[in-house]
Amino acid sequence: MTQPNPEITPSDTTEGDHLVEKIARELSASILSGTLKPGERLAESAIARRLQLSRAPVREALRLLERSRLVAYRANRGFVVRQMDPAEIEALYDLRVVIETAAIRRLVAREEPELADQLRAQLDLLYGLSGTGVTRTSYVDADLGFHRLICVLSGNPRLADVFDQIAAEVKLCINQTGREQDGPRRIAASHEQILTQVIAADPEGAAQALTEHLQEAERMMLALFAQAAE
Repeated sequence: MTQPNPEITPSDTTEGDHLVEKIARELSASILSGTLKPGERLAESAIARRLQLSRAPVREALRLLERSRLVAYRANRGFVVRQMDPAEIEALYDLRVVIETAAIRRLVAREEPELADQLRAQLDLLYGLSGTGVTRTSYVDADLGFHRLICVLSGNPRLADVFDQIAAEVKLCINQTGREQDGPRRIAASHEQILTQVIAADPEGAAQALTEHLQEAERMMLALFAQAAE
């Protein structure tokens, strides 16, 4: 198994919880970057040896990642990097539609034009990532940043909290299907109709545009998943 290189040592922190969180962050980064592959076994003992730690904080970090649905526990194998399946992709995107359409209706209902300006700035950031040397991670983050901003600007912090809870799983889904292979300019352009409806102050139009955007993303991911399975 390819091991991450977080360079954690026992002296990094005296707080057990902080150490667990740091291990979890480093493992999460390795999973979402593709260094650790879907289905790959995450052996507690091997990770602990690599980090020169006891197995206890490693085990707790893996449990933390299990709760965020990046890893899964399998009988006779232990923890493995989670492999998404079509039913899970559909369920995840159904949840996104519920959360994000509720958020965008609230955003539009606030009737504050500067909110659309903030969304435009986020799309401009995504357009600006076009070019050589841009990592896939950077424009996936910028894409999800647009959707998170909708939740933040809704005025309901709980919607942003829920989005944050599923964000890592969304990234895992994107990474395992290659959804973001189009590049930042085409991805940014796919959000334009959403922004148009926000500027038009049409809450239902904005919710419909956002629903269609997410459903198209889901269809593309399911098709790519099916191709990979052939």
